[in-house]
Amino acid sequence: MAFTPSKDQKRREREQKKLDKRMSREDARAEKLDALQIAAEAEAADAAELTEAQIQAKIEADFEAELEAEAAAERESRIAC
Repeated sequence: MAFTPSKDQKRREREQKKLDKRMSREDARAEKLDALQIAAEAEAADAAELTEAQIQAKIEADFEAELEAEAAAERESRIAC
């Protein structure tokens, strides 16, 4: 004799299928948000590194300017003597 699922069984299967689809959509949405958050954090880290590089470049430029000023002062003292 052939077995036919009851209406209740069919309803449970439909509800489970809907639940599975909903869960997969929510998982995909969560993964997308995680990826966006990781990308934003990476971008912020790059900006921080860029800022650190800019700070280092400013320090080096100030040092070079100070060396040039000292050299100019030394030349002036040689000329005065």
